[in-house]
Amino acid sequence: MTGELSGLAAVVTGGGSGIGLATARLLDSQGARVAVLDVNPGEQFLALWADVTDDAAVRLAITTAAAQLGGIDILVNNAGIGAIGTVADNADEQWHQVFDVNVVGIVRVTRAALPYLRRSAHAAIVNTCSIVATAGLPERALYSATKGAVLSLTLAMAADHVHDGIRVNCVNPGTADTPWIGRLLEQADDPAAERAALEARQPMGRLVSADEVAAGIAYLASPAATSVTGTALAIDGGMDGLRLRPRS
Repeated sequence: MTGELSGLAAVVTGGGSGIGLATARLLDSQGARVAVLDVNPGEQFLALWADVTDDAAVRLAITTAAAQLGGIDILVNNAGIGAIGTVADNADEQWHQVFDVNVVGIVRVTRAALPYLRRSAHAAIVNTCSIVATAGLPERALYSATKGAVLSLTLAMAADHVHDGIRVNCVNPGTADTPWIGRLLEQADDPAAERAALEARQPMGRLVSADEVAAGIAYLASPAATSVTGTALAIDGGMDGLRLRPRS
């Protein structure tokens, strides 16, 4: 699909690593002009520092991106943080922090980008959600609550902005081979066994790659998906929808 996004300007939050970086690279390879917003944005693309919990920083970064890219056609709301535990394990402060990043962060960035997206002839927003929005996983209460909110927010945004010509969708990755998962595995008593358990949990028998999630995001952002809005695209190795018999 080289050139599919030629002439379009894209902003990717959380684009300094993992799924965000893979997405920025893919959008760039397809011809988009790309800005990365992150607290560690790296040196690729148009790298802009922004903490999505800081409204003033977000507005400055979005204004700068729009000025240097010549507008904004695609917004990928990918910035997020994780949390482990049941409802008994996370303090109120952590609940507020994770919701501030994962949910209100999307609101801040989208709010700042809306004037530019409304002027685009091809406006698309893609939010990074998660399998935990639709499937109950152990010790993910806080993280699951935020991603459930992202799913609902995606649908509401799609309804609010369809007449602005802005499509809004999200991707629901399964357990992905990202730096965050890598850090979790490092903390396990037996990292190899924990990785094998995570792989076995997904019907395809392996973790989802960052590049596979990026491909889904690129599709939803592209002209190939001009009739797709209000959709959650599962990229989870069949984890949400398949119920397989145990292998003998």
